[in-house]
Amino acid sequence: MSEECNDSCKACGKDCGERREPQSFLEAQNPASNVKRVIGIVSGKGGVGKSLVTSLLAAALARQGKRVGIMDADITGPSIPRMFGIQDKAQGSPDGLLPAVAADGTKIISTNLLLENETDPVIWRGPMIAGVVKQFWTDVVWGELDYLLVDMPPGTGDVPLTVFQSLPVDGIVVVTSPQEIVGMIVGKAVNMAHSLNIPVLGLVENMAYFVCPNCDERHYIFGESQVDILAQEYSIAATAQIPTNPNIAALCDAGHVDEVESPWLQNIVVAIA
Repeated sequence: MSEECNDSCKACGKDCGERREPQSFLEAQNPASNVKRVIGIVSGKGGVGKSLVTSLLAAALARQGKRVGIMDADITGPSIPRMFGIQDKAQGSPDGLLPAVAADGTKIISTNLLLENETDPVIWRGPMIAGVVKQFWTDVVWGELDYLLVDMPPGTGDVPLTVFQSLPVDGIVVVTSPQEIVGMIVGKAVNMAHSLNIPVLGLVENMAYFVCPNCDERHYIFGESQVDILAQEYSIAATAQIPTNPNIAALCDAGHVDEVESPWLQNIVVAIA
């Protein structure tokens, strides 16, 4: 081994006797689980609607008869259980932790299903949060799933990196909003995925437009759409736009996100299939 070796065999062109293959950080799923596809739902910043997109995609897939689960990996800001109206806590079993099951059959695990009160804060440092995300994969009894959707926190920090390295992620869907500055943030999420060889399957623009109930005209109240520009810039084939609609918010607040019809997401549903 050279004295100048930095243990990064992947970036080294020398053929020495100490050369090592890149180490895999993949964790084994629970023995009682059989998850066929893992899809990450990501964004470079908060407040763009990742949890909404995750929930709507899960409901759309469930309506097609698919077996779907959601891992709420936004550990410190979980919202998935409330959208599905879940009040029961996750239960233990000899095989591991049992996820809660929504009315449409979607299986869900979230820190809010483990806390005594849903408003209790999760005041943990990064390594502990990353460890919980791994346990949501290794310790949860997902059973037979066609899709596991992972709702990730914003940014490119500990949790997204843990998910990308520890779970066999088949691809990601990036969520954005119409503002031009978000394009830069989308680039960070896309480039992180590319650096880890994770395919970008689709781009969803939330709050894209508002349809006037009186004239049916579209109004771009948060700025002109950027979705086509971003899709072309980053070579993303499938795109979708979610309108700003008070009825969607009302159903989510009432715990009935599974009742939201989402024809505008069909391109994304096809892309992740």
